[in-house]
Amino acid sequence: MIILALDTAGVDCAAALYDSGRDTMLGEASDMIGKGHAEHLMGIVDRALDQAGVALSAVDRIAVTVGPGSFTGIRVGVAAARGFALSLGVPAVGVTTLAVMAEAQRLKTPGRPVLAAMDAKRNEIYLQAFDADGEPLDEARAVNVEEAEAFAATFEGEVIGSATPLLKPDATGDYANHFPISMVARLGAAADPSAGKPKPLYLRGPDAKPQVGFAIARV
Repeated sequence: MIILALDTAGVDCAAALYDSGRDTMLGEASDMIGKGHAEHLMGIVDRALDQAGVALSAVDRIAVTVGPGSFTGIRVGVAAARGFALSLGVPAVGVTTLAVMAEAQRLKTPGRPVLAAMDAKRNEIYLQAFDADGEPLDEARAVNVEEAEAFAATFEGEVIGSATPLLKPDATGDYANHFPISMVARLGAAADPSAGKPKPLYLRGPDAKPQVGFAIARV
């Protein structure tokens, strides 16, 4: 099965082609752009296809990061994934960024549970725990820093993600949020397409809200 994986949930704009039957990455492309995913994504997909030497028509499944992450970026990726799936007549699946981070860390430290923790700003943390086999121990959620600290203090395992320094003040090293596109592809290959079309995972509402007080009444 050939998987086309997409990630626009963070600062990267990435795409990859993965052959699940051979467990082989065929091609991948990624640019750290911060913003502007909508304008760059199709070019990134073309680069990944060219590197893989695979035609878009050969793709059997689409996988995409659904969040948490950039509100606008997630919408771009999910819309693109569903568009590709519709045009190709193939299933699309969603993969959470927390699961991607946790699985990448689990491969580095096998046999250890992983707590994925992303700094959501505004005194909040996106949090989810996974066991040593990569299975979720709880639901992805947004909690305040104090709640996250209390949970992390009793967690027996690895802590990964941009919130790590908030939970472990003695932590050193690079704890930026990384969503390896190869991991998105592999998790996408293992996902169940019967779960439904991918949709954004927003653990809280957007920062920008309409100014209700200035709304014009409809007639």
